[in-house]
Amino acid sequence: MHKIQMKTPIVEMDGDEMTRILWAMIKEKLICPFVELRTEYYDLGLPERDRTNDAVTHAAAAAIKRLGVGVKCATITPNRQRVEEYGLKEMWKSPNATIRAALDGTVFRTPVCIPEIQPAVRGWEAPITVARHAYGDVYRAAEYRVPTPGRAELLFTGENGESFRQTIYDFECPGVLQGMYNKDSSIRSFAKACFAYALEIGQDLWFSAKDTISKQYDQTFKLIFQEIFDAEYKDVFEAAGVGYFYTLIDDAVARVVRSRGGFIWACKNYDGDVMSDMISAAFGSLAMMTSVLASPDGKFEYEAAHGTVTRHYYRHLAGEETSTNPVATIFAWTGALKKRGQLDDSPDLVAFAERVECATLLTLREGTVTRDLAPLYTGTLRKIANTEEILNAIRDRFQDI
Repeated sequence: MHKIQMKTPIVEMDGDEMTRILWAMIKEKLICPFVELRTEYYDLGLPERDRTNDAVTHAAAAAIKRLGVGVKCATITPNRQRVEEYGLKEMWKSPNATIRAALDGTVFRTPVCIPEIQPAVRGWEAPITVARHAYGDVYRAAEYRVPTPGRAELLFTGENGESFRQTIYDFECPGVLQGMYNKDSSIRSFAKACFAYALEIGQDLWFSAKDTISKQYDQTFKLIFQEIFDAEYKDVFEAAGVGYFYTLIDDAVARVVRSRGGFIWACKNYDGDVMSDMISAAFGSLAMMTSVLASPDGKFEYEAAHGTVTRHYYRHLAGEETSTNPVATIFAWTGALKKRGQLDDSPDLVAFAERVECATLLTLREGTVTRDLAPLYTGTLRKIANTEEILNAIRDRFQDI
């Protein structure tokens, strides 16, 4: 069989646990038999990150900046329990946060929807895209466990020697302290990416934060968004029939639940992390959500928005059957291959990726699903497939198209 050729490699970032198993199976069954796959491979599995003192993550980020397109498997962000479990040197930072900071991009996450799986929110008629700022906030914060009573202060010293000092709290007992930051330049990139994406897909843009409480931090986001909208996008939005508005995040949550869907919801970093999981679960499954990180200079990283499916991994190690939903990981691969094909003017590669996506959705629509989707399925359920069976069914459907 003639394989589709690739002009330029993509950056491949392997991951952890059950998604690592799934990663290899998707390549074996759905990609390598049909594409002469060219990748620059980086192992972001936790043991390798620990062995390299996380240098491998920074190398992968640099490779995306060089090659333009990357695809990433889900990875573990270790907590104390994981440090003990894997015997780690330290509690390494989130690799996603490291890559996002390097690319200074925005993450756009959109549920994969089929008519046979109805959203938990009855009024939702179209997918909701969460645009997540991919820089700073708690993911790059400095933290301190306060051991004794004492004074915590916020101190800034400018290059000109001027300083600002403010008491945060006079601790009368042990506690915890955190300092986080953001940059105007990154917030501007975030805002422009959101406005451009809204115009590209023709959907309204909402932005939410909490400027009534965070009168400097969150208000800075609000003011920069409004400044850029008024100066660069207001007229083109009006001409395109696309809307933009800001609202408090608690109001946004209520509006989202009452909405019909079909819009972009822009959120700060942590808010976007939480809300994208809520949106994906309400539309059906955490494993049914696309995720792409887009940088201001046109670099792209595709990934699954969910975790490493630890519970299934330990079942797999015990020799037990698993039924792991592969849709988000498949769409990470197809998203990266489509973008590579678009950038390299390779229509065969683009068509292949679109065909795999079509085969994946047809397999689900025709009644072969994984166990997580079965209770939600409203069509004729033909088979609850295990992990290998669902991939085989998608491959067979692909060959029939």
